[in-house]
Amino acid sequence: MINSAMHSRFGRIGMAVVGAFIYAVGINLFVVPAGLITGGMMGFCQLLRSILLGILGIRTLSFDLAGIIYYALNVPLFIIAYRSLGHMFFRNTIICTSAYTLFLSIIPIPAVPIVDDLLTGCLLGGVISGVGTGIALTSGCCGGGLDIIGLYMSKKGIKITVGQFGMVFNGVLFALCWMLYDIPTMIYSVLNNIFHAIALDRAHRQSVTVQVLIFTKLENAELDHYIIENLHRGITRWEGKGVYTGEDTHILCVCMNKYEIEDLREALRRIDPRAFFIVQEGVHVSRNFERRLS
Repeated sequence: MINSAMHSRFGRIGMAVVGAFIYAVGINLFVVPAGLITGGMMGFCQLLRSILLGILGIRTLSFDLAGIIYYALNVPLFIIAYRSLGHMFFRNTIICTSAYTLFLSIIPIPAVPIVDDLLTGCLLGGVISGVGTGIALTSGCCGGGLDIIGLYMSKKGIKITVGQFGMVFNGVLFALCWMLYDIPTMIYSVLNNIFHAIALDRAHRQSVTVQVLIFTKLENAELDHYIIENLHRGITRWEGKGVYTGEDTHILCVCMNKYEIEDLREALRRIDPRAFFIVQEGVHVSRNFERRLS
């Protein structure tokens, strides 16, 4: 059922919403009641929420204000995504970020932690939220935040990967957590982030890489532009000749994850109905290849 959903555009969006719900469950039921901070921009928003509530003298709310702050901070990033990272990426980011904010706002936060042991709550919150994020990423959707900034910097030629940028950001974030809270809170927050990352890697299946050979007689660059601007994939072009017809044929070689195939299929149907492609699964790609769509 999950695999069939992943090969449908609306199915992937639905799975991304499910992933956002699972993420919010892990955060609101385990991380927030324990007073911990997650990583990334959401962790930064949780710090801002705690500072703001402290200034206003409010001890607790029935919902997590960090979700609303997160959405507000993502608004300028939406503009960057729309202008620089493609309309499809922008659409998926809007949907996924809205789902994150909605579920973080409506899922009630327990007045006291569900589990008494802080390490257990830290583990459960990290694993559940990591699985949710992994499902969303596998569905080809981005929850905004550091992913947009990192991808934008990479596209502009800045020599830092999305992962490296996230590590630097989290280092600064947890240093602030250390100064604003105490050492145990900082340590458990770091552990929560580690559990989250491990679960995310387990749930994130977009590293399933395929090689696609596209055979087209189309002379214009519309197909090339679509693959580069919407799928964010590089292309190697070969020139061939059909043995039977003697006609010139352009062969495009692209490496991507298998859940992008359906988007490519729809684009080919629209741009060049006469084109066909061959998919080879189980390809191992290393070095300069972006394994994550968003």
